[in-house]
Amino acid sequence: MLQIHHLRNATLVIETEKDVILVDPMLGKKGTLPTFTFFRFKAQKNPIVELPDNSQAILNKVTHCLITHAHPDHLDTAAEQFLIKNNIPVTCSIKDEKLFKKKGLDVVQTIDYWKKSNFLGGTIEGIPAKHGYGFISKPMGNVMGFYIELSNQKSIYLSSDTIYTPSVDKVLKEYKPAISVIACGSAQLDIFQPLLMKMEDILKFVQNSDGIVIANHLEAVNHCPTTRTGLQKELEKNGLSHKVHIPNDGDVIIL
Repeated sequence: MLQIHHLRNATLVIETEKDVILVDPMLGKKGTLPTFTFFRFKAQKNPIVELPDNSQAILNKVTHCLITHAHPDHLDTAAEQFLIKNNIPVTCSIKDEKLFKKKGLDVVQTIDYWKKSNFLGGTIEGIPAKHGYGFISKPMGNVMGFYIELSNQKSIYLSSDTIYTPSVDKVLKEYKPAISVIACGSAQLDIFQPLLMKMEDILKFVQNSDGIVIANHLEAVNHCPTTRTGLQKELEKNGLSHKVHIPNDGDVIIL
């Protein structure tokens, strides 16, 4: 059995009979990070919501951590402290190894783009991700998606913070993941283009997915305008809602 626990923002937990994998942990209390926009959207300290009440129970079971990139809404100070205190082994992009080791994390494995590696009895492959449209993707730095095939489990594509690119298209059409996780918040800073997929690209992602899609990065940080209700309406309008789970914080999807 495979369970995916959605905690908040991009923070989720993949639970199998053998492993409990924490992904992109932002574990701090509400308002412990600065605002990400001041005037495009309402200035609020982040995260703008608390972790769900049931999060500690699943965090207590974590055996491994997988991090797509180093932004504070994917790895905050509270998460660093949690990983260090509990000696949680970390897998990350080869580009983030030095930084994470400097923070004191126990990096046991690094992943490169388009290279398949052994991972918890299965395999993992790094997938390029582009964190924004146009110029803004460069200062947003290195981001990596992951394509994971665990033993006797459905394949999982963690697309991470990305727009729709030829790499994303290749994974959806050639690898055909059974489960894909997509950041749907349409994040924007006060200037420049969006950092995540615009709605038309979210819909394209879902259309090109053979399996189910889990939407995250919603209603947890102040620079993400897309809401769960707004996303649901667009999916229904385009006849795609049957393919997508939009979990609330604390929800568990059993597959």
